[in-house]
Amino acid sequence: MNLLRALATVSGMTLLSRILGFVRDLVIARAFGAGMMTDAFFVAFRLPNLLRRMFAEGAFSQAFVPILAEYRNRLGEDATRTLVNRTATLLALAVAAVAVLGIVAAPLIIYISAPGFSADADKFALTVELTRITFPYILFMALVAMAGGILNTWSRFAIPAFTPVLLNLSFIGMALFAAPYFDPPVLALAWAVFLGGVLQLALQVRPLHRIGMLPRFDLNLSDPGVRRILKLMAPALLGVSVSQISLLINTIFASFLQSGSVSWLYYADRLMEFPAGLLGVALGTILLPSLARLHADERREEFSGLLDWGLRLTLLLTLPAALALMLLAVPLVATLFNYGAFGAADVMATRQALVAYSVGLSGMILVKVLAPAFYARQDIKTPVKIALLTLAATQAMNLAFIVPLKHAGLALAIGLASCLNAALLYRGLRRRGVYSPQPGWGAFFTKLLVALAAMGAVLWFAAGPDALWVQEHGIARALRLAVVVVAGAAAYFAALFALGFRLRDFRRRGAG
Repeated sequence: MNLLRALATVSGMTLLSRILGFVRDLVIARAFGAGMMTDAFFVAFRLPNLLRRMFAEGAFSQAFVPILAEYRNRLGEDATRTLVNRTATLLALAVAAVAVLGIVAAPLIIYISAPGFSADADKFALTVELTRITFPYILFMALVAMAGGILNTWSRFAIPAFTPVLLNLSFIGMALFAAPYFDPPVLALAWAVFLGGVLQLALQVRPLHRIGMLPRFDLNLSDPGVRRILKLMAPALLGVSVSQISLLINTIFASFLQSGSVSWLYYADRLMEFPAGLLGVALGTILLPSLARLHADERREEFSGLLDWGLRLTLLLTLPAALALMLLAVPLVATLFNYGAFGAADVMATRQALVAYSVGLSGMILVKVLAPAFYARQDIKTPVKIALLTLAATQAMNLAFIVPLKHAGLALAIGLASCLNAALLYRGLRRRGVYSPQPGWGAFFTKLLVALAAMGAVLWFAAGPDALWVQEHGIARALRLAVVVVAGAAAYFAALFALGFRLRDFRRRGAG
């Protein structure tokens, strides 16, 4: 398995999903606008979506994949299949119980999560109905996360990476074609969530069957492998919760600032999601199974070498992305959002947040590479401790930056905290002797800085004054941005080529 090709596959699927997500938002906004119905839906979808991020795709995957890789490498197919059956059975029963509880307790959930809705009986009742339709989504996504972990461990990356596309297609199709058949029409969005979950799970069935790992019912609570997974999940769940808590606290801080601050941070974060998803999520996805297999086989030098490859590739791709976000902040924000009520002042305010966020882009993605090295060794407590320390540091920086820098200070705190998180993870791996840098880092970094300088100069002169981007409109602005981006990318990769970088130097086989 060529890891560089796998990275391209996962990144490509993620890009497709992000583009369709943007189309989804446009379609929903056009079909339903912004009002009582959309407020009700977004509140109804928030909790099951949060549970998906925290539990199904977060804590469970971090605990399950390393144990699965160990069973496959050391105990063989039969023992691995038994582990899959028993884990899937317990997972399905537990999450089904959570889904049923969510459906029954929907009124209480809305009272707690959106207490203001109780003043409007119709709005409250609609939100409860939507919540009851969307809550089973957590069951589907828990099983999808497990299926994705299995397929990734077998180096089948394409299908798990493609599955989020189906949810976006479900939203788009239901909003465009099915909404008129529902009363009220917003019910179509809730059923789009349900349908999207079914489609994503159904897509996994055939690939699992082909590798002989399609789960069957087998309930055994005393299975040692299942117990180890549950033991690892507890700290993993805490670690995943930390990032959500940090975002919640930042929103609270922003709510005390000038009107529009929350929105400026949101739009800047949306732009950050593109490189973070394309690179960070993709690298973490392909590295964890291979690192887990190398650890299970006690191939320490190869483990360190693979991690070194991941770090070099991360810096090679994220440093130019961060620099481009800084230099092209106004062109990007203006081209994507500067329409209608989103004026020039909003562009400049969002620019401040985006530049501050971009300071930590490399740190944010390095965390996605360094943390799997701990997960692969079944050490989840260390990243959690570091995450808690980072959370405390984030809030301290919020207090220090919010007065002089306003909303941009909150973004800067998150960016710097990401760098701190990455630095502490790196130090932990070095202290444990898990990672030793390979020769050539000095020359690598020097050449990288030269290429970045070349790209930065091209972007600076090609972009021109910020005022021009706010004045231009429509297709002309988008075409101009495309030319600037292509020119910057061409300058960067041409400089790398001239300095001796070749694509073949970054090809690497995954652990067999």
